[in-house]
Amino acid sequence: MSHDVLIAFLLTLSAGFSTGIGSAIAFFAKRTNTTFLAVSLGFSAGVMIYVSFVELFASSVDSLTALHGRSNGTLYAVLSFFGGIFLTLLIDQLVPDYGNPHEIHGVEEMEGVVRPKSNLRPDLMRVGLTTALVLGIHNFPEGMVTFLAGLQDVSIAVPIALAIALHNIPEGISVSVPIYYATGSRKRAFWLSFLSGLAEPFGAIIGYLVLAPYLNDNVFGIIFGVIAGIMVFISLDELLPSAEKYGKHHQAVFGLTAGMAVMAFSLLLLG
Repeated sequence: MSHDVLIAFLLTLSAGFSTGIGSAIAFFAKRTNTTFLAVSLGFSAGVMIYVSFVELFASSVDSLTALHGRSNGTLYAVLSFFGGIFLTLLIDQLVPDYGNPHEIHGVEEMEGVVRPKSNLRPDLMRVGLTTALVLGIHNFPEGMVTFLAGLQDVSIAVPIALAIALHNIPEGISVSVPIYYATGSRKRAFWLSFLSGLAEPFGAIIGYLVLAPYLNDNVFGIIFGVIAGIMVFISLDELLPSAEKYGKHHQAVFGLTAGMAVMAFSLLLLG
């Protein structure tokens, strides 16, 4: 395994592990820190939106126009961008509403929930398992995003991994709570939520095995366009609406602005 592949995989693994942080918060915190979560979600969106338009889409256009000319190259970059949006939208459409991991839950919901194991119902168990599976499906392309970005440019992949890690923390909470309702077991809720986050490194492995023989400037140009589309869609469809649901509009916007600023200065310093 090359040095670049190892670094890209470790970044992806770290982002996936943060789902477990959210799960732990769900079981040990007394109250949901809505300000922290709103700022974190806004920050993640700011990083993703800025890097998507300023760095990833621009790199896609540069790579593809160098190979195919200005007109065709720009067209291929635009098609790649909207292809990423369509891919993420398709995944969302295949997910049942009741298992959506982006439905907001708070730690307060854990209080007073007692469900003896002898009273477990198969239908509730299926709901809990579906929720964990759905999160895994959502995390799969995010893992590919982090890993493939890491292969091409670590300076871009690090903030992307940080943004995805921050947005996985409230996901861990939102998944653990309904699974706990379904099973009555804190341990099972934690591990199912934690394991669903490992879909990100799994996505990295699958992406690498499938694409490794074909990786060149043309493929990376398309991939960067697709990644940009995926991250913009995630930001607008999931992160910012979730931040708003915590009832912290100004904190979410502050996080968004801070994320863009941190990303901008990071690129300036590392460029």
